[in-house]
Amino acid sequence: MLALVKTKQGPGNMELRDVPEPTISADEVLIEVGAAGICGTDIHVRHDTFPYWPPVIMGHEFAGTIVQAGSAVTDWRIGDRVVGEPHTLHCGKCFLCRRGHVQNCAEKRSPGWGIDGAFTRLIKYPTQLLHRIPDDMSFAQAALVEPAANTVTDVIERGAIQAGDFVVLLGPGPVGLMAAQAVRTAGAREVLIVGAPPDAGLRLDTARQLGFEQIVNIGDTDPVERCLELTGGIGADLVIECSGAPAAIAQTFQLVRKWGTICAIGLTGRKPVQIDWDAAMARNATLYLNVSTEYSSWDKTIWMVHQGHIDVRPLITHQLPLAEWERGFEALERMEALKVVLEP
Repeated sequence: MLALVKTKQGPGNMELRDVPEPTISADEVLIEVGAAGICGTDIHVRHDTFPYWPPVIMGHEFAGTIVQAGSAVTDWRIGDRVVGEPHTLHCGKCFLCRRGHVQNCAEKRSPGWGIDGAFTRLIKYPTQLLHRIPDDMSFAQAALVEPAANTVTDVIERGAIQAGDFVVLLGPGPVGLMAAQAVRTAGAREVLIVGAPPDAGLRLDTARQLGFEQIVNIGDTDPVERCLELTGGIGADLVIECSGAPAAIAQTFQLVRKWGTICAIGLTGRKPVQIDWDAAMARNATLYLNVSTEYSSWDKTIWMVHQGHIDVRPLITHQLPLAEWERGFEALERMEALKVVLEP
């Protein structure tokens, strides 16, 4: 079968290869991939700025149909439509696993960078990480459940958002726009979305399409001044940082009110961040640092996506066959796409 493989260490080194079909064990299922999204992590792997173990089939945001079940599988059947948490190979024994945080286990090797992933026709999967999706949810929508679940974990499950909060969202990429919808659903009174000049077209226009009215382009407006204007000089109750830009990360401490909350989601790609630490300390703010998803966020997210509370459809700007993977990656890097879904 054809697969998109990161062949070896170093920038680039990605190609379509013919690989053997996977063989499942007694407690695994074989899933035919219906759609798989390109994630920012995949971009980082392409450029050698995220850990990975090559040669490896890329892709971890996926949805598909079970086509084969192992002999010990009793609660899943052929024909079930599913998505999967990317927490494969967690040990189950360390203090993190035993506290329920399998996503942070040091032994975890997620599909797409640690083990073979979903940019291909078939993927094998352990059943304890699966979730059913509604029959009327498209595979393209369902492929975005994984990044949406990150936002639900980070801003809702961890308690960053409180009903009535004024929220500033930095970085209106696909994850940022999903996070903005998540906090709106959770009761934010207003969401101020902040983008840079390259966001002015597709990203900020999509934010408006999704119903957000308070939008700032930092090329035209100082976001701190606008935030203070809208909050009577107090600052934001919650600042969500999704851009991964070092300057934006540093600015979160200017935007947040005293005793407010900062929720960090974006990765920098290993760029250094300079912070006025004493000024940040004077805020007495709570800082949530986040990576990956909790089990409990997945079914909530499936419901939210299905009901349109997190509407992922406007975010899917490209649906491409696997053979056009390079076109999808380039569109993302040129900021001509929001979310690219590959269909093996």
